[in-house]
Amino acid sequence: MIEVRQLAKRVDNGGEPLTILHEISFAVAAGDTVAIVGASGSGKSTLLGLLAGLDQPSGGAVVVAGEDLGGLDEDARAVLRGRLLGFVFQNFQLLPSLTALENVMLPLELAGAANARREAEFWLQRVGLAHRLRHYPKHLSGGEQQRVALARAFAPRPRLVLADEPTGNLDAVTGHQIIELMFAINAESATTLILVTHDEEIAARCSRRLRMHAGQLDELA
Repeated sequence: MIEVRQLAKRVDNGGEPLTILHEISFAVAAGDTVAIVGASGSGKSTLLGLLAGLDQPSGGAVVVAGEDLGGLDEDARAVLRGRLLGFVFQNFQLLPSLTALENVMLPLELAGAANARREAEFWLQRVGLAHRLRHYPKHLSGGEQQRVALARAFAPRPRLVLADEPTGNLDAVTGHQIIELMFAINAESATTLILVTHDEEIAARCSRRLRMHAGQLDELA
């Protein structure tokens, strides 16, 4: 599903180059669940952004479903994301002017789905929010907002879901519920999941664990 080859990321730090990622390589097979763990500042979120084509590397390559992201312009990368990827963010990233239903419908409509409303209703019911379809994000709890975000991520039936600290803004009980739901939906959908987390218990539920340390990557047993 994903192949990463000698991936590097460097930025200018007041005239001095700062290396965030040191030529890392790994591959993720379709259907894998992979946790990327590591301390704050280790490069986890930078790596996830590169995998999604939201940022461009200083060197190396990211190949998603056979497509080399380096060979695509920004518009083509956006099309690929819409076709293949779903996202779950720590801060939910719901559009405040749209209802829960409209937030989930949006990626479906962008993908040209003829039955966007019916699909969105199905997925909101799947995450336990059938009674919240017409509520705006400001009227939802953090856990409810993340459930909407899960529905939005999985509704277009992507081949790959990228999740960046999906429980980071939630209390322990709510976070546990969200993780249970995310792994259940992921298993039902046979989706490839790459999850950035600082929580070792969550990471242990994945089939593979990769640890970032100072921009380098090690696979854990």
